[in-house]
Amino acid sequence: MLRIGCGGKSQSKEAERPVPPSGPVAVDPKGCVTIAIHAKPGSKQNAVTDLTAEAVSVAIAAPPTEGEANAELCWYLSKVLELRKSDVVLDKGGKSREKVVKLLASTTPEEILEKLKKQVEKK
Repeated sequence: MLRIGCGGKSQSKEAERPVPPSGPVAVDPKGCVTIAIHAKPGSKQNAVTDLTAEAVSVAIAAPPTEGEANAELCWYLSKVLELRKSDVVLDKGGKSREKVVKLLASTTPEEILEKLKKQVEKK
């Protein structure tokens, strides 16, 4: 399988074809993997609670004030997805429960979905 980092160039013609969105995990035009998140701030603990066709529901154990929940969300997802904290950034929805997180690491939507599914099964 060919892997390219976010915005990276690939020698293969196959990687240039747009990847169809596979539920909440997709690839943006620059080649970055994105995740649609439905955040639930102020929860007792961090957890991936649900995985639907529209979004990944994530409970966040931080209050939704001064960006605390957003920072906690990125930190938690970096742990779950086994990425560096700097590779998980909030792309859209800073003041909303509906967010889009962008992954700057070299990964595939399939790998990300697999890791998220494992978290949902743990609950």
